[in-house]
Amino acid sequence: MGLDRRHLRRTQGLTFWKLLGTGDGNTFRLRDADLRRWGLLAVWASADDLDRFESSSTVARGWRDLADERWRADLRPLRSRGTWARRAPFSPPASGRPSRPDAAGRAPGRLGPVAAITRARVRLGRGRAFRRAVPPVAFDVARAPGLRLSVAIGEAPVGLLGTFSVWEDQSALEAFAYHGDAHRRVVRQTPAERWYAEELFARFEVLGAEGTVGGTNPLGS
Repeated sequence: MGLDRRHLRRTQGLTFWKLLGTGDGNTFRLRDADLRRWGLLAVWASADDLDRFESSSTVARGWRDLADERWRADLRPLRSRGTWARRAPFSPPASGRPSRPDAAGRAPGRLGPVAAITRARVRLGRGRAFRRAVPPVAFDVARAPGLRLSVAIGEAPVGLLGTFSVWEDQSALEAFAYHGDAHRRVVRQTPAERWYAEELFARFEVLGAEGTVGGTNPLGS
């Protein structure tokens, strides 16, 4: 996967991207890592650029050839705050409209499944304190009503970490984010503990998804 970085840098229309390892996120330690599952987070200038990559890129073809399983979600930014590598890559479209037809067949303006990305760069010396706060949140999110998928994501073995989650609707995500005791406690602690040198939270509408994770499509289609 790492050898494909040079090709991705030259990919037309790919305005922001990260190759990510994954894990279960129970402790954000190396033992959580899933060495057989990884992902590409990609922001595209247009739907045509994405289609061109999927159909003709040697990188995409190589990934398809080696994968036992593949899942892709098309996302439209709804809200984002913070930065990732000093950039704000998920600015919602000025029109507030999807840039391509809704693959789930929903009427315009009707919000169905949503996804969330959190990402943080943990300060040197604060990793142990941060990891102590993780298990109660991981326990709660795994049992949250309306959760369809949750994975830990990371750009490096330590220090650069986050989560990707998919929810059946916005109310399910908000119920966990604003009313889950463990999550609210960590949010309150963050300014005082100064765990992060950089952080980002983004919310997306899921326009469509294809493929499987663990044998099933998390969105059931």
